[in-house]
Amino acid sequence: MELKNKLTVNASPHVGSADTTTGIMLDVIIALIPAGIASVFIFGARTLAVIAVAVITAVLAEFLSRKAMKREQTIGDLSAAVTGLLLAYNLPSNMPLWQVALGSIIAIVVVKQMFGGIGQNFVNPALLARIVLMSAFPGRMSAATFAGLNKIGWDIDAVTGATPMGLISLESGLSSDAPSLIEMFLGTTSGCLGEVSAIALLIGGLYLIIRKVISPIIPVAYIGTVALISIIAFKGDFNAMIYEVLGGGLIIGAFFMATDYTTSPITKSGKWIYAIGAGLITCIIRLFGSLPEGVSFSIIIMNIFTPHIESLTAPKPFGYVKPEKKKKEKKAKEKEEAKS
Repeated sequence: MELKNKLTVNASPHVGSADTTTGIMLDVIIALIPAGIASVFIFGARTLAVIAVAVITAVLAEFLSRKAMKREQTIGDLSAAVTGLLLAYNLPSNMPLWQVALGSIIAIVVVKQMFGGIGQNFVNPALLARIVLMSAFPGRMSAATFAGLNKIGWDIDAVTGATPMGLISLESGLSSDAPSLIEMFLGTTSGCLGEVSAIALLIGGLYLIIRKVISPIIPVAYIGTVALISIIAFKGDFNAMIYEVLGGGLIIGAFFMATDYTTSPITKSGKWIYAIGAGLITCIIRLFGSLPEGVSFSIIIMNIFTPHIESLTAPKPFGYVKPEKKKKEKKAKEKEEAKS
């Protein structure tokens, strides 16, 4: 007799959700809009060209690489667009557009598609592409521009100089030439497109938390670790600590990079370990390294440790007993039986 109704049981976890990759990526894009708007007002209209080239190249690179590898197209999930957008936000506004395009190709083809596509990359594509560009074109990547608030124009009449993180050191403290904390908070300073405006990034980060796209654990633990170590290192100097938090790519890294689903732990305890580790490495590079910024390197390093962190923090199945404990219990039982 043929059964009309069949019960199909799949492996756990049995979790239902209306969330889709496209929906999540769209939320990330929406969260990044305030920082994009701020960058146009701060650095000028050429910002739009950098963003457009990064995003279009990323999407095109994913389309062509998937086609060449004879895989199902995934450009509709918007993950390539998010990668391009994040890469653009980690570049200066005067970056040559061909170098911007090269960064997107590296991020999508080398870091993402060569490892199998979305969900298979072991490090954040945008961050690794940024590191490659920093190594290949250090002069361009370090020559941050500042066009000034409301000086919107295609040709950037900007001042090129040291980024804010280059104006603070453990030996001499905060330089007198450093921007004020208000300027750091608003973003009217030199730096990369999407990292300067703390208020715009915090608005976007709060949106992701409210939408439950990300957990607040990683941003809070990451930023909190940097704040704690900074106030100790600078002997209670509150201004220096705030400067370390608002400066560089810490906020965009904490909310938008370190929280990447593929390259961050899924367990709660794992998230704490991962974020605290990233904070420690960031501070070590900032305080003792030759580079003023360490966010990119710290997140990439912790990305590599993510599988090990998940393995150590994975919850034990109900009723699970370690093999060693089973052997001991078996030997103890055999001894008791032998005595009796």
